[in-house]
Amino acid sequence: GRPLRLVVPGWYGMAHVKWLREVTVVDEPFTGFQQAVAYRLRRHPEDEGEPVTRIAPRALLVPPGFPDFMSRARVVRPGTVTLEGRAWSGRAAVTRVEVSADAGRTWQEAELEPEDGHRWAWRRWQHSWAAIPGEHVLSARATDADGHIQPLEQPWNRGGFANNLVQRVPVLCVDGGGDGSGQ
Repeated sequence: GRPLRLVVPGWYGMAHVKWLREVTVVDEPFTGFQQAVAYRLRRHPEDEGEPVTRIAPRALLVPPGFPDFMSRARVVRPGTVTLEGRAWSGRAAVTRVEVSADAGRTWQEAELEPEDGHRWAWRRWQHSWAAIPGEHVLSARATDADGHIQPLEQPWNRGGFANNLVQRVPVLCVDGGGDGSGQ
């Protein structure tokens, strides 16, 4: 808001507050309810847990083609399909994005746009996929400069915080056949 907004780049947004009435500077970690109790990664109620702080690496894919309402899959035609998306991390700069067309069994390197000098900014990426008829599951995953990789299986925590699970986009590649049915 106004007249002042404090943004903490690289941290999850739940740590950003609105409607400040005052600011108190402290020389030790703040132990308010949100920091000490609520926003913590814990598996069991009695766990102290780790505080939710930095954004885990994440790449998201813009779903290609057009949506099929009933199956929730995206539909594309055979040939080269440009896949694109964004990647970010609150821990270190994104240095790699990989794309899978087979539900994460194999991965290919995507092309990252050059860094723009803003460490916390999204990095655009793209990849040319050779779509062949059939069912596919597209995914993208990010790796940052500290070696943190977006996971295929999300570590569970009680609050559901820091979810950076690899996105899965079902895609159906159809031949077209010329009869207008898309089959």
